[in-house]
Formats: sequence, C-alpha cells, structure tokens
Amino acid sequence: MIILKIKNACKQLIGLNDPPFLIALSFGVGVFIGFSPLYGIHTVLGLIAAWAFKLNKASLITGVYLSNPVTIVPIYTFGTWFGIKITGSTASISDFNLKGLTLSNIENTLESLLWPFIIGNTVLSVLVGVISYAILYHILKLRAKSKPVRANLLPDDK
Repeated sequence: MIILKIKNACKQLIGLNDPPFLIALSFGVGVFIGFSPLYGIHTVLGLIAAWAFKLNKASLITGVYLSNPVTIVPIYTFGTWFGIKITGSTASISDFNLKGLTLSNIENTLESLLWPFIIGNTVLSVLVGVISYAILYHILKLRAKSKPVRANLLPDDK
C-alpha cells in the first residue's frame, strides 16, 4: 500500500510540466523540510517556502509528506542516533524509556537527547534533501531526453 502511494507520487512528479530544475529543487526543499526537526509545522513551512521562493507546490508538498506519522519515528530515531555519533554525545537512544517517563523527569530524560536530535536531524535533512534533488533532477533530465518531440499538427499558414 505504501509502496503504491510512493510509486503514484513519483509518476505525478515526473508528469509535471515545470522545468526539471524547478521540480527537483521544489522536491528537495520539501524533503529537507519534511526531515527537519520541526515536526508539526512541516506543511505550513512547505507552503510558505513554495510561495516565498516561487517553487512548485505539488512537488514540494510531496517531498514534505515523505515524513508522516508512519515514517517519522524511524526518521527521527535514526537522526537522533546520527546526532549522537556526530556530536560525540554520551547519550544513548536506549536510555529513552517511555514507560518511566513522567512529568517530573521529562526534562532530565530528554535533555541528553535534545542537541543530538536537533543537530542529527538537521544534518540528515540537508543530506537527504540534496540527494533527493540530485536523484529527481537526473530522472527528469533522462525523461526529457527520451520524450519524443511532438510534430506540429496545425496546417501550415500559406
């Protein structure tokens, strides 16, 4: 089911009429926003970015929605792990235990993971956004080369 949705989204992106650069850039920016640690305002940020930078809204929102309630837990978990590795933090994701989480210890529990979460997911969002742009741009350029040129079907003006 999820693979079918991804396949349909890809077909729609490839079928857009904007220039390949704009479609790929819009998608890359959307992926960057979707993977950023600003969960909850991704759609709003995407629409603002599309409007402010005159990007393709459909392509950008498709990129934003790669992160959704189903995918966000693995994305943020990996991003936090990545943040722990690149910051040299001594924190561990296994230290995070929802069963033992209470209002009184939430600050101490989350404090050790906050910077790795922010840094790791921000760096990850940049990397994935750039890679997404490059892949889609390459696909769209290949499609443009293989797309047949339409003949002029209108009668000649004589």
